[in-house]
Amino acid sequence: MPHDLAANRLLSRRDVLSRGGLGLGWLGAASLLDAERADAAGSGLSLAPRLPHFPARARAVIHIFANGGPSHIDTFDPKPALAAYTGREIPTNLPTERRTGAALPSPFQFSRHGESGLEVSELFPSVARHADRLLVVRSMHADVPNHEPSLMLMNCGDARLVRPSAGAWVTYALGTENQNLPGFVAMCPGGFPIKESENWRSAFLPGAFQGTYIDTKKRDAADLVENVRHPALDRDAQRRQFDLISQLDRRHLAARPHDPALEARLASMELAWRMQSEATDAFDVSREPAHVLARYGDDVQGRQMLIARRLVERGVRYVQVWHGAGQPWDSHEKIETNHRRLAGECDRAIGALLDDLVAHGMLDSTLVLWGGEFGRTPTVELPAPGTGVSEPSGRDHNHHGFTVWMAGGGVRGGTVHGATDEFGFKAVEKPVHVHDLQATMLHLLGLDHTRLTYRHSGRDFRLTDVHGRVVPELLG
Repeated sequence: MPHDLAANRLLSRRDVLSRGGLGLGWLGAASLLDAERADAAGSGLSLAPRLPHFPARARAVIHIFANGGPSHIDTFDPKPALAAYTGREIPTNLPTERRTGAALPSPFQFSRHGESGLEVSELFPSVARHADRLLVVRSMHADVPNHEPSLMLMNCGDARLVRPSAGAWVTYALGTENQNLPGFVAMCPGGFPIKESENWRSAFLPGAFQGTYIDTKKRDAADLVENVRHPALDRDAQRRQFDLISQLDRRHLAARPHDPALEARLASMELAWRMQSEATDAFDVSREPAHVLARYGDDVQGRQMLIARRLVERGVRYVQVWHGAGQPWDSHEKIETNHRRLAGECDRAIGALLDDLVAHGMLDSTLVLWGGEFGRTPTVELPAPGTGVSEPSGRDHNHHGFTVWMAGGGVRGGTVHGATDEFGFKAVEKPVHVHDLQATMLHLLGLDHTRLTYRHSGRDFRLTDVHGRVVPELLG
């Protein structure tokens, strides 16, 4: 007998216990890991519709993300007191990301609209038509004045760690009403924003719930969804090919049970097959009447707002529409020019979207959310090395107070909730944290944010982490 084999047979009792004991420990750990994997796989890779925790007011969400941090002071939170401090420092010692200068009054006029008298900047005349349907939350606040963590907080509920996005949580909880389309679509023209696909990731949730990215800079519906049509095979040949591959995949999966990554890949392949029957139609805005196309506008924002409506009509659960990914609302200088341009790109399309949701009887069941990751300072940003700011004509980041608005989906329209101080620096009345906004959004969808959990790495996770509260004053 070879020496090494003989040596392995001559084990002391201590050796047996030490080696075997370690193995027994791992047997216990393996059972726990198997249970966790089973929970992950069994949580439902299916996108079939599921019942909420309680009766819902909304069945779908359209989240219009104004990337870069629009200025609340210049859009939906007028601050006339700033005019009296023109050229002077405002009496506040709140910290900012960088040193700022004197008060910068808004160059835009505000007017009252609708029976509610809601004040809206001249930048958004089309949105202002729906003043009596808007719930404007002027007392939002986040954690830090930096884009990356604030984007992650708004979209994923955590500023630093890998977490599932809000859209992934919603589709995980509720599925979707159309099995031939993704449950969660993220439209961002011309490429990814800061933090890229992390904004619509599924993280430790099964991959079937991640957002499907669509580059809406492309016009042709066949180009929006890559490879949705086979270049050579007809549908019958593809069907036979797909059936064979699916049969082999299922045999492969049967030998590897409780593998969420593998199951997610198979689910994605099956969804891609089903999308051939409906995806091109859903993304083809040319099928809309000419007068509808004219109302939205023949541009990127017009197309993607119209696609958002068409997707929700067809049962997609969560649609995120990005604006400002390439040229963001991050107006550190020339805020008058830049904000006027940015609002001009999207105002008409947002107004048309709200028009159509009302006309089609969909607004009551669709929650529309508009806003960015934070707001901007009421003071001018000063030129400084490394900032790229060459003239004092813009505003710096401000997470202490900012604005979002919502419409439809069971919110209290024609209402302003909370307030920043007289200069617009900090939320001082009825403050609403980002986690509170997320908890309230889930509540409108019939979900208890404390019960919507997923077990990962030995603990339960949720969108709002261990924070957040439903804000009853926001509910209609």
